[in-house]
Amino acid sequence: MESIVRAVSTHRRAIVIDMFFVLAIVFLPSLSHLLAFPLYRLEPMRLLLILALPFAARGNSYLLALILPLVSLITSGHPQLAKALLMTGELLLNVWLFWWLAGRLGSRFGAMLGGIAGSKLCYYGVKLLLIRMAVLNPPLVGTALWIQGSLALIFSLYIFIVFSRSENRPAQVAAKS
Repeated sequence: MESIVRAVSTHRRAIVIDMFFVLAIVFLPSLSHLLAFPLYRLEPMRLLLILALPFAARGNSYLLALILPLVSLITSGHPQLAKALLMTGELLLNVWLFWWLAGRLGSRFGAMLGGIAGSKLCYYGVKLLLIRMAVLNPPLVGTALWIQGSLALIFSLYIFIVFSRSENRPAQVAAKS
């Protein structure tokens, strides 16, 4: 029991973030109906994943990528199983590409933009294959590409700002001393 308490206190921030984001996915369909706006067009799973990325360990990002589509499938029946698995793969690839590119490019903005673009290209390639195999129904692109591109830029800018602030914080504290 003591080890559980220690683990919870160590990972408190990640647990709170994960619980909040899982609840957000659970209530997303109701909120969409209430607002009369299809919130799925704003890529809520990617949004939540990217919001959490700077504030939790890498492993937590992978965990969110795994559970958000599954929670959505279980609680709302959407997306269908094949698409939920496809979305899980896309989100996992997005996280991996981000960290891989961040280590190579040195630019968090470029790493996130490249991570989103790379994972989307893979997503659409596999989705096309699944449509041709009659596992998924058309259309290939459900949300306009200009919306997806705009969101990719916004998400990348968010990552750039948050990581820039956290990287500059120790330097600012040292300068004031």
